[in-house]
Amino acid sequence: MFKDVEAKIKKRNRILFSKDSKALKELVERMGKQNHRTLVLWALDCGEAALGDFEAVFPGEMRPRKCLESCRMWARGEIKMKDAKRAILDAHAVAKEIDDEACIALCHAIGHAGATVHVGSHAIGLPVYELTAIVISHNKIGYEEAASEKIDFYIKRLTYWQENVDKLEMEWADFLKRA
Repeated sequence: MFKDVEAKIKKRNRILFSKDSKALKELVERMGKQNHRTLVLWALDCGEAALGDFEAVFPGEMRPRKCLESCRMWARGEIKMKDAKRAILDAHAVAKEIDDEACIALCHAIGHAGATVHVGSHAIGLPVYELTAIVISHNKIGYEEAASEKIDFYIKRLTYWQENVDKLEMEWADFLKRA
């Protein structure tokens, strides 16, 4: 299940998963069947775990948190895209300023979670980068159980949001009402 990840580790790639990773096949298939609002709710929800892991190491760095908060507001139509985009770019910028490989990947995971509000295809960036962070945090050995558990978590949360997206009494930005 993780042979392609092992090959990327051997090549010293910085990103260890992709939308084509065998381990992500089921998740990617399920994501492809979702509407944009479902992907937004899923990504912002799952992005909270990545944020928690990041803040455990960098508790004073607020830009990734602001990214998720701003993107929630954007999804509700409370702020404009340019403000949310700035917050997303700021979350990614943190990755250039720190020297912790796992947290660098988490910054990108959070940025992609937020960017899912703009385009649903950004949603895959969350697991790609968060799973990379998990592998790195396990020193690139013995990560399989933790990565598998996280993938199962993603699938469960996606199922939850698929079943509940239309049950929420939530205000949506106009562009997401049509999605």
